[in-house]
Amino acid sequence: MKLSRPVSWFLLAFGAWSWVIWVTFAKNLWKDGSGLAFDDAGDPTAYFWVHLLLAITSFLLGTAVGVIGFRGLRALRTENAPRATG
Repeated sequence: MKLSRPVSWFLLAFGAWSWVIWVTFAKNLWKDGSGLAFDDAGDPTAYFWVHLLLAITSFLLGTAVGVIGFRGLRALRTENAPRATG
């Protein structure tokens, strides 16, 4: 399958966006002071574990999508590169 340049850039941008969003979300989850993520004793709650799993899964899927976009751009670049004759 061959990806177009706009699709490849979109996938790469989506992967980068996932890194920013989900890493920020995980940091905020870790620092949660509202009482949702940690109980009064400071132990993680079910809310914490579910949202941490959501963040990790989304981060990994975003990374995979970004890698696909990067590979698409790299394939287009090598395809369009001038070939040496000799």
